[in-house]
Amino acid sequence: MLQQTIDRLKGLISAEDVWVITNSEQVEAVREICPDIPASQVVAEPVGRDTAPAVALAALLVQQKHGDHSFAMLPADHVIHDHASFQADLQKAFAAAEENPSIATIGIKPTFPSTGYGYIHARGGPAGAVQEVRRFVEKPSLETAEEYVATGEYFWNGGIFVWRPSTILDAIATHCAPLASSFGNIRKALADGEDLSTILPREYPQLEKISIDYAVMEKAKNVVMIQSSFDWDDVGSWPAIERHSEPDESQNVIQGTVVTEDSTGNLIRSDEGHLVGLIGVEGLMVIHTKDATLICPKDRAQDVKKLVKKIEAQEGGEAFL
Repeated sequence: MLQQTIDRLKGLISAEDVWVITNSEQVEAVREICPDIPASQVVAEPVGRDTAPAVALAALLVQQKHGDHSFAMLPADHVIHDHASFQADLQKAFAAAEENPSIATIGIKPTFPSTGYGYIHARGGPAGAVQEVRRFVEKPSLETAEEYVATGEYFWNGGIFVWRPSTILDAIATHCAPLASSFGNIRKALADGEDLSTILPREYPQLEKISIDYAVMEKAKNVVMIQSSFDWDDVGSWPAIERHSEPDESQNVIQGTVVTEDSTGNLIRSDEGHLVGLIGVEGLMVIHTKDATLICPKDRAQDVKKLVKKIEAQEGGEAFL
């Protein structure tokens, strides 16, 4: 999916102008599958600190190489087939970010009342037009999501943003001062010519762990949105696998060694040749890997994060993650 994210930029942004921010465990694998990206631009975070620190780091790196020209933040867990429309919308976002000191985002027109996505409330207008953003709202209840979709004024927040380095760094300084202050050390070390491989292990663990949505987007006033004209899906959760897989005659989506009896509408994945059997169940998600097994109703998939936090809180929980 990372390679697909880069491929859909071809003709618009060259590989030499792409940065990938990943974790230290995956950095060498990323460099291997993305040989056209300069190795120095595949950056390893020594510890995860969510998206706001990653954005601030990217802004410093882009600013160092290109000055104050706009760059895009593109999550690597999206499925988009219409590359031409995606590039056209992205170009509009770049133009909006360059014209004024604004934050531009691409809002995804919702196809159903999702409770798993955040929403963008825009002032409305035709697809492709630049619209003023009223507010960002977090994952709603089903009833609220249905109301959002009915108005036609709410769009899914796909996490696609375009901004000048100075614009987003100023926004972080305004709305998340502790993070901005901590990044002063990284900025100075970069200016002094110190290598990232020595800067990040020293400075990154001290940074606040916070998403760009909480740190900036829910507070910023200078945000505009372009309504998407391309197809989009986020495969950041297990049920998304169903949307891109062929079910069997009982509407089960099966990956791996699985046998079912009188079971319908389930998502089952089993790694390592482990046999999973289901009898008389419906609407479950059963995921077995070499390290762990997850079983839950498909409509509770968004609660996996809560389970992960509980595991992390247990003594020795990190060993499972």
